[in-house]
Amino acid sequence: MFFDWFSQKGLKQGIFWAIMIYLVGALNDVIARFLGARLHAVEIAFFRFLFSVVIVLMPMLKSKTNLFKSDMHSWHILRGILGAVALGLCCYSVNVMPLAENTTVLFSEALFMLPLATIFLKEKVSKTAICATIFGFSGLILMFRPRAENINILAFIPTCAAFLFAVMNIMIKKMIDHKENTLTMLFYFGLYTTLISAMVVPMYWITPTLKELVLIFLLGIGANLIQLFIFLAYRATTASAISPVRYTELPFAILFGFVFFNQIPDLITLLGATLIISGTVIASWKSNT
Repeated sequence: MFFDWFSQKGLKQGIFWAIMIYLVGALNDVIARFLGARLHAVEIAFFRFLFSVVIVLMPMLKSKTNLFKSDMHSWHILRGILGAVALGLCCYSVNVMPLAENTTVLFSEALFMLPLATIFLKEKVSKTAICATIFGFSGLILMFRPRAENINILAFIPTCAAFLFAVMNIMIKKMIDHKENTLTMLFYFGLYTTLISAMVVPMYWITPTLKELVLIFLLGIGANLIQLFIFLAYRATTASAISPVRYTELPFAILFGFVFFNQIPDLITLLGATLIISGTVIASWKSNT
């Protein structure tokens, strides 16, 4: 049947789910930027986590098996801490940088993924792949605009987030290999990120309007969809195989940035993206041949 194709393992299925990750991610950036016009990034992140855990709680309670049971709680807590920090940084950076520029810097997640996958997932990487990764990092350095009078300090924010996302993706792969249930992973990620952000949000609280609550709810749905699509992609194929698909988010970011915010990426952003994308695509290709 047609729908059976989506649940099968394979490179094509992995690529499909990866594209869905970045489409939803780009849409979430648009929503976060609209919300950031009045609300603080910490509050946006908190509500994103809260709505995501509420949404996933329903099927958890209806399940005939005890999905709350897990022998990987330390992993869930650590992933929650990393996720709260990473997504908080993203909610902030998307409001202080153009969408395409922010997305380009976040592309470095794939550059971090390759060495991390080699170390922790024992995926083989050739010398050519190592050189290509270094080449890709030159594009990331360019995004800091080192020749400018004032270095682009803001680029450090999504760079840190990208590294944390890469670490979390390695953890997801390990947890999936350990047969951890998808809903269990979604629930505990949402739970711990909500608890962590709840300790900080009172300092930045602004009561949301009804319109903002609707956008926050959509942000929560998107957050869960991203997590779900990540799990499906990693179940279908290897982490390094789908790394190049990360760059489908750039056309989405450019399109949405222009349509919603009248943003047009400059030459440095496009050149940096080209270097990062080229380096990672070559590195990933060499790692899988």
